[in-house]
Amino acid sequence: MIPVNEPSLGEKEFEYVNDCLKSGWISSAGKYIEAFEEQWAAYCGMKHGIAVSNGTVALQVAMACFDLAPGDEVIMPTFTIISCGQAITYNGYCPVLVDAEPRTWTMDVSQIERKITKKTKAIMPVHIYGHPCDMDPILDLAKKYNLVVLEDAAETHGAEYKGKKCGGLGDISCFSFYANKIITTGEGGMILANNDDYAKKARSIRNLCFKPGKRFYHTELGNNFRLTNLQAAIGLAQLERIDDLIEKKRWMGKAYTERLKNISGLTLPVEESWAKNVYWMYGIVLDESVGLDAVEFAKRLHAQGVETRPFFLGMHEQPALHAMGLFQNEHYPVSERIAKNGLYLPSGLTLTEDQMDRVVFAVKQIIREIKH
Repeated sequence: MIPVNEPSLGEKEFEYVNDCLKSGWISSAGKYIEAFEEQWAAYCGMKHGIAVSNGTVALQVAMACFDLAPGDEVIMPTFTIISCGQAITYNGYCPVLVDAEPRTWTMDVSQIERKITKKTKAIMPVHIYGHPCDMDPILDLAKKYNLVVLEDAAETHGAEYKGKKCGGLGDISCFSFYANKIITTGEGGMILANNDDYAKKARSIRNLCFKPGKRFYHTELGNNFRLTNLQAAIGLAQLERIDDLIEKKRWMGKAYTERLKNISGLTLPVEESWAKNVYWMYGIVLDESVGLDAVEFAKRLHAQGVETRPFFLGMHEQPALHAMGLFQNEHYPVSERIAKNGLYLPSGLTLTEDQMDRVVFAVKQIIREIKH
């Protein structure tokens, strides 16, 4: 079976982890946490880095830093992972949705302004599968309406928008370092900010809101969302070779496109002129003419030894959010279409050219069989 993803771990990762073990600094303090935070923030062009235990809590903590009022609205894409919507509802705010843009699968920025009300206080752009959102219109609207921007860059390590790194564009940004991400710590996440107050609050929330000088006296409730020094050691070693990892991802994306571009019935990832796509995952969307949805196509690929994953299901189609009274009878046609017909192919950093050829052969064979 060709796996959908495998992390790439090198000698430095083992060296730094062994150093942690020998030093005894294996929990949520140590030199690797500080170094990872500082160097990741610098890489993305931000002032502060706050390491946390995963990308989901990064979103929750970042959203809490804005100190919005209960019921305030945050505009977000429907086409994303549920962590994004949950970060908003977790803090007592109300998510408001826009559809996906059909070329990049990121949020359709042309739909944002019509969703802005007196209650709107923030926008959450989510970069999707390695391709950035079109950020300038979002930032212009934020300035016009005095909104804050939480940038979800979990899937775009090293991607660029008009020459600037994703994660360095909003008021605050979030990353995931899950095992399938370009940079991994196994589990882990990061919040980046330029605002000193946001950084101070994020550090407090991740550490149970302990008070300096009066440790077990609490005026606010926080959480234990800390990253370990062991995990940060892996992340730092990964960061030291990020250029090579991104080069491999971009090779993969372009090589897949070259092999698949002449197959009718497939929509492939794009790279807009203003973007640097890092092809975190190589997604394809089946045209209606293929006659199969993504679930059936994935089953046939699995039978040929190819592992895949489905595209996200929109927030407006989530029963858990319907049960909260959200998104009743809302429809977003682009998101619904790509959720039904989209899946991503094996895209890991250990993918070989031979494996890619086998994946492409399986895709071609299935489509050929359908048409005959």
